[in-house]
Amino acid sequence: MRTLFRFLLAWLIVALAQPAMAAGPYNIRFPASSGSVDSQALTVVGSIQHHRIKKGDDLLDLARHYGLGYSELGVMYRHWDPFLPPVGAEMTVPTLWIVPNNQGNQIIVNTGEMRLYYFVNNNTQVYTFPIGMGVLDFRTPQGKFRVIEKKVNPAWHIPKSLQAKYGMAVMPPGGENPMGDFKLTLSWGDYGIHGTAMPLGVGRLVSHGCTRMYPEHIKKLFPMVPVGASVEYVYEPAKIGFRQGRIYLSVHEDVYFKIRSMILHVLTMLEQRSLADQVNMRKVMQAVEEQNGLPVDITRTGSGADGLAMNPSAPN
Repeated sequence: MRTLFRFLLAWLIVALAQPAMAAGPYNIRFPASSGSVDSQALTVVGSIQHHRIKKGDDLLDLARHYGLGYSELGVMYRHWDPFLPPVGAEMTVPTLWIVPNNQGNQIIVNTGEMRLYYFVNNNTQVYTFPIGMGVLDFRTPQGKFRVIEKKVNPAWHIPKSLQAKYGMAVMPPGGENPMGDFKLTLSWGDYGIHGTAMPLGVGRLVSHGCTRMYPEHIKKLFPMVPVGASVEYVYEPAKIGFRQGRIYLSVHEDVYFKIRSMILHVLTMLEQRSLADQVNMRKVMQAVEEQNGLPVDITRTGSGADGLAMNPSAPN
């Protein structure tokens, strides 16, 4: 019995030390129509978690551990030093997401929230992963593509603007190669969805247009995705979702500066879906003001059980 206890304890310590793996699969059900509330719809997945800060914690490592990009934690705790968060403070971990409509595509990459969604089992389930993406001068574009090739240990075809810096046109696989170990090449030049040699860049604007994932996440996604899979890149910093007949809203920062007025954008979304008279406008305005990406229950009749636990804790 003592040997078994020691084995289980050792396994638990190792498990807790590893980064969080794929988020999902989660069960989903898209609304039957784009207008009003479908009580059977399920497009809000995951659940809020909590973490009490310990000595040695930092927000970048915690984000990876919980399967988040850095920005998903960073925007909620803008007032914290990400490398020295206040020991003893309890964090809200936003492992809750509104799933975008896939419009029949197998993969949706929402650059408006720096997150990828992979739909399986006839669109009844979804996996979701954080991403890093193009910097402002090399923005990851919107559009429809297909996976045309799957590469293990891919070489990096260096953009001409960087070839002088690296002294080569093609970087072979290895520890310095920013492509990581796996790449899903898209029908868009040499761009694709791949791993990274710099995991701290996930949840940031870091690339020359490609989509970067944590090494453990691309390792999980890579074997599941077939060549020919349909991929659509969208820019949706604000999303509306449904769970248990209730309406949820998430609003992310407009990182590519495409939305002239976020409040007008959100109000238009609500009007187009015939939801404007069913929501609590005070909560809508608060979500727009905070822009922390956390889905909140905006149903006019009051907060549901999830909505009660969604405000991040402030440090003492």
